[in-house]
Order: sequence, then structure tokens, then C-alpha cells
Amino acid sequence: MPQFIFAYHGGKKPDTPEEGAKVMDVWKSWMASMGDALIVPGAPVGMSKTVSADGITDGGGSNPLSGYTVVEAADIAAASELAKGCPMVAEASGSVEVAEILEM
Repeated sequence: MPQFIFAYHGGKKPDTPEEGAKVMDVWKSWMASMGDALIVPGAPVGMSKTVSADGITDGGGSNPLSGYTVVEAADIAAASELAKGCPMVAEASGSVEVAEILEM
């Protein structure tokens, strides 16, 4: 079955440890709801650099990556349906880019 990467954009770091615990509970619940489709839970990522022929710049461009997850689904439509439940989408604090991981 094909695998898909969810690339997260947006969101924000929780302001307090208590808020962080609540946010983690929401993420854990969503991930548990995906069952066997969840292949790699992934993680948030830190600040990035963009490397191009023009050099190296800070900040990740206009829409920096904030995390990732890998899922398994029948097709990109099914993977996109799974992504709709992402806390970043549900709370309108960010977006999820869905792309198939192609076998080489």
C-alpha cells in the first residue's frame, strides 16, 4: 500500500507546560484514530535553513515546515481524508501538505 508524508506548516509552540500537555493529548488522540495507517508518528521540527544555488538562507521561506508524519493509505484522496483530522487543520492554526512517497 502506498505511503504518504504529511508535511505540517504553521501552528505555534504552546505558551505553558499545561497548554503543551493539552496539545499533546489532542495530537495523540488524532494519531490513535488513524490506527494501522500511522506508519511514522513523526515530530515537530525546529527552525530551518533553505539551501539553493543562490546560497543558504534562514527561516524556511514563506511557509516553513513545522513537522511531519508518514501514513499508509489506498491513495492520495484517502490520505487527504486522514489529514483533515489533524489538530492543526481542525484548529485552523496551520495546514497539512499531503504527498505520496514514491518508491525508487
